[in-house]
Amino acid sequence: MKASEEAHLAGQGLKAEQGLKADLISAIPSLRAFAVSICGNSDRADDLVQETLVKAWGSLATFSEGTNLTAWLFTILRNIYYSEFRKRRREAPDPDGLIAGRLVAPDSQHAHMDFLDFRDAMQKLPLDQREALILVGASGMSYEEAAQICGCAPGTMKSRVNRARNRLSELMSAPPAAEPREWSSAEELSAATRD
Repeated sequence: MKASEEAHLAGQGLKAEQGLKADLISAIPSLRAFAVSICGNSDRADDLVQETLVKAWGSLATFSEGTNLTAWLFTILRNIYYSEFRKRRREAPDPDGLIAGRLVAPDSQHAHMDFLDFRDAMQKLPLDQREALILVGASGMSYEEAAQICGCAPGTMKSRVNRARNRLSELMSAPPAAEPREWSSAEELSAATRD
């Protein structure tokens, strides 16, 4: 292809682009009237027209010359409107934020910390009581089933579960114990025990 032919094609492309811009601008009143008719709000209609023109400008390469530009623009506008309509239909109106304020999830850290305290308290129970409490309380077995597993009488199992529950309750309600102090000398230890 010669340079003159390339220049001629570039000039035709520029003229076509300028003609397309003029056609887009001349379609704005019709687009706005259509947008107002489907959404019923002039401010929203202006937004729809603007979104339509932006989307059309970005997709000019997909527009086939010789087809109806206005119909293409109306289709884009209509698709934008219905996409937003479907999206908004799933949303609850909450202009004051009252609904969103009630949906705030409470802090979950306390539950986690309570679980860690429970786990520590369970580890402080004697093995036979811990075993009995897990079999009867957590696993849902009967006293007889748990007694058979542990090789003891059902009355013994009931006693172990009762003692485990009471001790666990004490451990969970007691304030955390102070860290054990290391004594540097026997004299400090004997002085502390005399007080």
